[in-house]
Amino acid sequence: MSTPPLRTPVRSPSRLRAPARPTPAAAAHSVSGATAVLLALVGIGALVHEPVLIPSLAASAALVHSAPGLPPAQPRSVVGGHLLGALAGYAVLAAAGGSAWAAAVAGGLALAANTAARTPHAPGCASAVIVVLQAPAPARFLPLLLGAALLLVLTGYAVSRLRPGAPRYPAYWW
Repeated sequence: MSTPPLRTPVRSPSRLRAPARPTPAAAAHSVSGATAVLLALVGIGALVHEPVLIPSLAASAALVHSAPGLPPAQPRSVVGGHLLGALAGYAVLAAAGGSAWAAAVAGGLALAANTAARTPHAPGCASAVIVVLQAPAPARFLPLLLGAALLLVLTGYAVSRLRPGAPRYPAYWW
């Protein structure tokens, strides 16, 4: 019996290359978009007297603005990844408490949930860890996280249309 051919060719690591260097205009475009949305999160946090800019959202902004075509940058992954990550964090926090060991389990559980939901988003795993280590009140944290993730997506959409020739974001919505 013969094995079926692979659907995509496997490339050896020696043949893979780093991505092309972005043009100065493209780099400035992505950096300014990411910085603008991160500053907006700081401003919102100041208004509501809560930290809204958390490290995992900065990583998401980097994905949305510098790699807008990748699956982890798409709205489904950004929003779903953070929410599933936070829920995994709260589940582990309730079951095991707030330790570094529990945070590590929450990160793995978030990865499993994101994989099962087809929402690949590594920063969502970081949100799970943040929940376990910081134990924010869910009624306050979850709406802020959802709003921040939506703002990242909407900013990515808007900024991608400002520069002619920029890749359009998103590649797909859901």
